[in-house]
Amino acid sequence: MHHAKEMTQSKRLLALDILRGITIAGMILVNNPGTWGSIYTPLEHASWHGLTPTDLVFPFFMFIMGVSSYFSLRKYDFRFTGSSVWKIVKRSLIILLIGWGVAWLSLMLRRFNNPDYTVTESLLSFTDIRTLGVLPRLAICYCVSSLIVLAFPHKWVKWIIGIFLVGYSLVLFLGNGLAFSTDNIIAIVDRSLVGEAHMYADTIDGVTLKFDPEGLLSTIPSIAHCLIGFLCGAMIVKIKNNETHALNLLIIGAILTMAGFLLSYGMPINKKIWSPTFVLTTCGLASLLLGVLIWVIDIKGHRRWCQFFEVFGINPLFLYTLSAVLSILFNFIHWPMGEITGSVHNVIYALWLKPMCGPYTQLASLLYALIFVCINWAVGLILYKKKIYIKI
Repeated sequence: MHHAKEMTQSKRLLALDILRGITIAGMILVNNPGTWGSIYTPLEHASWHGLTPTDLVFPFFMFIMGVSSYFSLRKYDFRFTGSSVWKIVKRSLIILLIGWGVAWLSLMLRRFNNPDYTVTESLLSFTDIRTLGVLPRLAICYCVSSLIVLAFPHKWVKWIIGIFLVGYSLVLFLGNGLAFSTDNIIAIVDRSLVGEAHMYADTIDGVTLKFDPEGLLSTIPSIAHCLIGFLCGAMIVKIKNNETHALNLLIIGAILTMAGFLLSYGMPINKKIWSPTFVLTTCGLASLLLGVLIWVIDIKGHRRWCQFFEVFGINPLFLYTLSAVLSILFNFIHWPMGEITGSVHNVIYALWLKPMCGPYTQLASLLYALIFVCINWAVGLILYKKKIYIKI
């Protein structure tokens, strides 16, 4: 979410763009391995309870989205007016529709390769399109968290966060919310309101269930996630000293991280249900990283290393969406290679990288992901050099 006032602020704090860029690059990296069957362990999500580096990239982006929302909503003086509400709702709808558009494209192209579907059915049948996902969750959380900070005094926000997290914890404890099961309250709500045909199918320990990691009920703590970022953004704006920014973020980060890990003995850290301890721990780690980046980049002036991530940071949602579309197209478009015709993905991975790496298939898978990140970065670099900021 890039806006004029945020641009002014982020020139003073380049670290905001860099953290945003790191998370987008990370999301693209972990979403596009050469093969899902051979991935280095840190690049995999935790199967259920637990936390891996890969589990950090999405919540980090949501945290920085919350930080950025303070800058973007300042221009409305945080007033709940028809104009400000419409801008928020419109932007949220655009992100939601883009998310659905990507899901439709994936579904449509898969059907084109399936003789059971006619062209009309491939294009116009939405009976099993996934309606939830990363972009829909971002849209809902941005919308609701932004409306909350316009509708309520900011001194109430910390209490709203507490109510959301404590209330969600009670729902999980009372609704079998910690188990990977069809009886989990999260799955029950999604089945009732979304329908199994529109949900993500997950497999854990050989058991496959319709269980969406971006479910409707687990959006409640995600909204609290954005609101924590919003309060950190407020602190950054109200205090003009970079050293104080870094120190406060490091203190906040340490407290939240420790709280998350200590409470995890009773409430496990779990990304797929977005447990309250997952919120505390990942917001804490994001705050720590932002504090370190402010110290390195904006205080010490070490900036040369971070231009790669700045390219991702100034057009984040556009480049994330581009990566999703390219990933779909790379698996659909077939490229003739002599006697063999394969998808672009398979040509790069199976015909080039895998033979080159021999038995090290995990390395080949990682190299494919890195190449894919660089392809998206190259598009972003053109926009960066032309100073084109695509607002989504």
